[in-house]
Amino acid sequence: MSEQMLLAFDDEAPLAQALAQALGVPLAFVQRHRFPDGELRLRLPEGLPSRVLMLRGLQQPNEKLTELLLCAPAARELGARELVLVSPYLAYMRQDMAFTPGEVVSQRHVAALLGGLFDAVLTVDPHLHRVTSMEALFPGRRGLALSAAPLLGEWVARQLGRPVLIGPDEEAAQWVQAAAQAQGLEHGMGCKRRLGDREVVLELPPLELGGRAVVLLDDVASTGQTLIAAATQALARGAASVDVAVTHALFVGDALAQLHAAGVRHVWSTDAVPHPSNVVSVAPLLAQAVARL
Repeated sequence: MSEQMLLAFDDEAPLAQALAQALGVPLAFVQRHRFPDGELRLRLPEGLPSRVLMLRGLQQPNEKLTELLLCAPAARELGARELVLVSPYLAYMRQDMAFTPGEVVSQRHVAALLGGLFDAVLTVDPHLHRVTSMEALFPGRRGLALSAAPLLGEWVARQLGRPVLIGPDEEAAQWVQAAAQAQGLEHGMGCKRRLGDREVVLELPPLELGGRAVVLLDDVASTGQTLIAAATQALARGAASVDVAVTHALFVGDALAQLHAAGVRHVWSTDAVPHPSNVVSVAPLLAQAVARL
């Protein structure tokens, strides 16, 4: 038996297969059955190796957190002594403080849950700001945060030559800088004020955009409203084209259609979250990190 195995779920099969191949380890899938009342029956392979890597991105997170809550202790009962969570997208990371009295700081509690289940947690471009390190997020556990921003920067440079990279708000600065510096691209950050879940006020940086290709780059796109506001302004200032590149393509509801309606030409993403816009794979990045762990 191999000393380690990758366990995954069928809705993330393409990334799981690519990661298992890059690591040279066997791949098995957790079998799932949903009962009429919504409860899950899960089945893992018998006789697991001593080290188990569990691939589970946490987009649409609530049921997936329940899967991890059940699968992690079961894996230990079946022989795993070391459990590594490979979660390309970590949910609940944006709520990192109580903005109103009594508000639950979900980042802290979800991290505590995962840290109690796994010996190490590996992720890509987590939305961390006031807590800036994985060590602080998972005290006493090994944590590693990777960035796909240089991969996205390389992709857009191959497609467009020398576009202008713009982060739609200040929180995107770290990703835009990493993507731009690797390719020597001009870049800048917008300034955002959020009025609600789907309403933002945005101001782009004072760069010359007339006749130029603009790429809006961010870690995650959910409703798309921030990107729509940025694209509208860029086109109003004379941009020849506006494309979008993101690590995590959540795009809830009709967000993607709204982006195209606002004038966005291409939407490119990594396969950290499965989506039709995936063009860049994070499998090699994850495989290198697993080897380091």
